[in-house]
Amino acid sequence: MTADQVPEATVSSAGIPPGFHAIHAGGPFINGNGPLYLRREGGAVTLGLRVEKRHCNPMNHLHGGMMASFCDMLLPLSAYRVGEQAEPRFLLTVSLQIDYIAGAPLGCWLEGSAEMLRSTRTLVFMRGLVSADGTPCARVSGISRIGPPFPKTSDEFFNLVAR
Repeated sequence: MTADQVPEATVSSAGIPPGFHAIHAGGPFINGNGPLYLRREGGAVTLGLRVEKRHCNPMNHLHGGMMASFCDMLLPLSAYRVGEQAEPRFLLTVSLQIDYIAGAPLGCWLEGSAEMLRSTRTLVFMRGLVSADGTPCARVSGISRIGPPFPKTSDEFFNLVAR
């Protein structure tokens, strides 16, 4: 069966790998385009997404804009886990570079992890890799400016990524 023959119900009801939990992060845009899933293991955070029809381009592969949004969440979520700040602060994207390596077909499990390269008083430098069903599909690097603290209403979310 090809990706364009996969029924929508099959794709959206596909299983989520063990250890991943749905998260609400990134505001209304990401919450409306997710759901995103997070897994914590040791000092690493892995972000996941099941590619649904609504995430796809006309060729039934993840739309490049959705990949960019996924990567724009991957880097700061990973930074919160490995960062040394006492309280999570909003990370504003200054620069985001993505190399699209391969397609991420409808129904696949998209998974990304990232590492912090350097952190200064005002900036965080990161890089990451995204895979579709285990096949590398995007390489990302980015710079974020360290912004203000998150409101206390975000505490539940940060318990997911906190050390």
